[in-house]
Amino acid sequence: MSERKWYKSAGPCGDTVVSTRVRLARNLDSYPFPCRISEKQQAEINQKVNDSLLCDGSFNFRYIDMSQLSDTEAMAMAEKRLVSPDFIKDRTAKALIVSDDETISIMLGEEDHIRIQVMRPGFDLEECYRVADKVDRILDAHLNYAFNEKLGFLTECPTNLGTGLRASVMMHLPAIQSAGLLNQIMTTIAKIGLTIRGTYGEGSSPLGAMYQISNQVTLDISEESAINNLKSIATQIMEQERSYRSTLIKNPAVEDKIYRALGTLKYARIMDTKESISLLSDVRLGVACGLISDTDIDTLTGLCIDTQPANITVITGAASSQERDRQRTEIIRRALCSKQA
Repeated sequence: MSERKWYKSAGPCGDTVVSTRVRLARNLDSYPFPCRISEKQQAEINQKVNDSLLCDGSFNFRYIDMSQLSDTEAMAMAEKRLVSPDFIKDRTAKALIVSDDETISIMLGEEDHIRIQVMRPGFDLEECYRVADKVDRILDAHLNYAFNEKLGFLTECPTNLGTGLRASVMMHLPAIQSAGLLNQIMTTIAKIGLTIRGTYGEGSSPLGAMYQISNQVTLDISEESAINNLKSIATQIMEQERSYRSTLIKNPAVEDKIYRALGTLKYARIMDTKESISLLSDVRLGVACGLISDTDIDTLTGLCIDTQPANITVITGAASSQERDRQRTEIIRRALCSKQA
């Protein structure tokens, strides 16, 4: 029996925080950066990393040769945020090491030789960092990282120099979005080295009022300080969102919109990705505010992943966009109706 995936759970503060991620960028000192590396050299790195983790035995990982995956299978991983969209554009000599519950994924051959990534449901920065640091220490004990006493960990992109750490919190902010406060928040947090991006990071658009808040500064700051800074700001945004929700939910038009969204999700027969994510966002707000009790955040979070195009194809075999739109409603209806049974 396969282990329950992390995105099937709500986690701490799941009413406002969808997920937490900590990523560490690392390179080996005896190899050129990925922009100049040969396929043979990257393959050597992939083998060394896999052997190091197998030798330690602290985690149960599976090794995936990305070149052996179909485009759809690779895209499904990007939809789950196991890998970055750039990672799957050219999968030659690239590999992914992933845990059974998919909380840990290690990209080999992305912008850096090694990208350690830990994701957990809800607001859980400390645990994400603890696990990422443990994996990092295992690899550091077996491999020689590219490190400079003054600059810290050396990375292909200068913006990652230092700690090589990027931490992010995916937040559901429908009330703040409705109040038109996002630009103000973006301006404020940019002054302290944080940024707000879309659902899939830099260059992406927000889907269903989902926004990713992350650190930008990696040089001359400790990993712990970066984590604490992000935690402090995310907590303030979370409290602000909850405050605005208490007012927003009193609007009869908003209440009507939430119940209409639930009805559409339960009874529609054809639905595209954009519509489904928007409706799931509305229902998520209704559950978080206590209006809807016959479903839960866990179910809605899982549906946001399972109803993405590539994941639908992997799950159901649907080949055309029309068939995916039909299968999407089947998946949603089955999940929502099972909660009523």
